[in-house]
Amino acid sequence: MFYRNKLYRFRNFLSISLFALSTSFTFAYPNGALKLIVPFPPAGPTDVIARLVAGKLTEVLGQPVVIENKAGAHGAIGLQSALTLPNDGQTLVMVSVGTHGINPGLYKKLPYDANKDFLPVSLLVTVPIVVVARVDAPFNDLGGLIGYAKTNPGKLSFSSAGNGGSSHLVPEMFKQQAKIDLVHVPYKGTAPALTDLLSGQVNLMFDSLITSTQQINSGKLKIIATTSAKRLDAYPNIATVAESGFTGFEASSWYGLVVKSGTPAQNVTILSNALMKIMKSPDVVEKLEKINSYSVGSTPEEFAHFMHQEQIKWSKVIREGNIQPD
Repeated sequence: MFYRNKLYRFRNFLSISLFALSTSFTFAYPNGALKLIVPFPPAGPTDVIARLVAGKLTEVLGQPVVIENKAGAHGAIGLQSALTLPNDGQTLVMVSVGTHGINPGLYKKLPYDANKDFLPVSLLVTVPIVVVARVDAPFNDLGGLIGYAKTNPGKLSFSSAGNGGSSHLVPEMFKQQAKIDLVHVPYKGTAPALTDLLSGQVNLMFDSLITSTQQINSGKLKIIATTSAKRLDAYPNIATVAESGFTGFEASSWYGLVVKSGTPAQNVTILSNALMKIMKSPDVVEKLEKINSYSVGSTPEEFAHFMHQEQIKWSKVIREGNIQPD
């Protein structure tokens, strides 16, 4: 993955430094219990990762971190609610590729400014996106898919979890670069999108590996390609889109942590250092790998740069595809 390579040397240095610390070492945080706003429903990928991180933050900071789910409007409701609270460092917010990568270029008006209203703390997790099809699809790799699409224009369709999300925009970016026609069929969530893929109502899905792993391992779906920067450890024989003739193509789901602008710098530093320690811990790495996710942990500056590049990428896809929100 992009950040696994970019931060490799830094994280190795960090792990050596942290290993030298006592295992009982905690990061003193100034003001007591914290609230972690998750702008998506319980039990979804964002919530699962948030609860893992919250539990570890409680241990490392020595004080409780309480989850509060505030879902709706592609994450906007939860982010807007965070802006009504003090910027004292006691409110943390989980953000995603949708809220801070895609939404700024998709919506003309948002109740939050991703870059001005929040301060980045750390990029936490990246999740591979895979191109999946039914096992009886008449192609097995990206070359076969493109060939089929070109000889059968307008006949291949892909499902998404909703208009304007990553499962919509990643295939849109691929369409633009491959110069093929794929028909978008949006659904209200990943579950119905996968259901109709399995039943043959649609032909493809560009899905987070978290949600499609079960169907892949059961033999109901096959992976055509991965949009990650490198081949996946779990599926080493599956080529990336980039190595299949689309140099530089890379996309993933991701999750990070931000705080409201104006939060004291010392709080941001403590949180970032704590999160880098947490995301490097073997048990967290192992738990994330079990759900086909990659632990990152970054400085605020690295996370800010990453989000900026994501916004540039997705704004271009939205503009060239003339994509409008629901």
